[in-house]
Amino acid sequence: MNEGLPDFPQVTQIAIPLFILAMIAEIVAVRWFRKHGEFEMRDTLASLLMGTGNVVAGLVFGFISFGALMWVWQFRLFDLGFHWWVGVIAFLLDDLRYYWYHRIAHRVRWVWAEHINHHSSQHYNLSTALRQSWTGQFTGMFILQVPMVLLGFHPAFIAFVYGFNLVYQFWIHTETIGKLPKPVELIFNTPSHHRVHHATNPRYLDSNYAGTLIIWDRMFGTFVEELEEDAPRYGIVKNVGTFNPVRIAFHEWIGMFKDAARPGLTARQRLGYLFMPPGWSHDGSRKGSEALKADYVRRNPSQAGMPGLPGRREPLVEEFVPGE
Repeated sequence: MNEGLPDFPQVTQIAIPLFILAMIAEIVAVRWFRKHGEFEMRDTLASLLMGTGNVVAGLVFGFISFGALMWVWQFRLFDLGFHWWVGVIAFLLDDLRYYWYHRIAHRVRWVWAEHINHHSSQHYNLSTALRQSWTGQFTGMFILQVPMVLLGFHPAFIAFVYGFNLVYQFWIHTETIGKLPKPVELIFNTPSHHRVHHATNPRYLDSNYAGTLIIWDRMFGTFVEELEEDAPRYGIVKNVGTFNPVRIAFHEWIGMFKDAARPGLTARQRLGYLFMPPGWSHDGSRKGSEALKADYVRRNPSQAGMPGLPGRREPLVEEFVPGE
């Protein structure tokens, strides 16, 4: 079944020395050359441990998604092979796939439970890029790669090109780089665009989901520009308040299942705690991103209709119906 399969290098593992050198350079730039940025030793260590755990989890559980995609491979409509141009197309399609995965991860709590740890740091530096999930293999989101496999892109080739996507996303986790020339900012994901994505400011919530190309956010209406007058504040809406990597990795899973197991809920409400957006609650007692944006507009009516914010005349929150 794997006859003729190239021996693809592990792109992310090859890049590890470059990651280390870049993190050292960033620290030097901030500490000795007064570039913008912040570090906290315990926070950085937690990010490094999260990255290590992600690698271990991939080695132990990576067979789940790859095995499933290899099973799908037998039903492919075409076999596109491993030509360089196939790799370029695979990269572009997989970058689009990543956009939708990332958007779903912020809008479905089941997937947010594994993605939240990447947003859990209240600092934004290159080490934050390594704060990766330990549980991504269990969300079932590999299903988004199924169409590519059916079209004839080999699962190993998809994994190979995705490695370049991950390596690209490393360098955009920094405050030391400001805005880049307009053509770059127009097409590519940049530190400025990704700072917006990691911010908890109401206008920035649920925006800039891109991996490599920011054009997807511009196409699908989720792009928000970084504003000097509204500097990004990092973390999550309710910060976890720990540097313990085990708690960082599993706290949302635990909270989600506790919510779904509450006594007296209907089956629909239990499913809501699993699959509705983060912040959803059966009694309306919590606030999701839409409600937080709406509250901000009420306090700052002059901001109504700005990118990332609702207009004053639009419904600001979904109507809550008791018992749903």
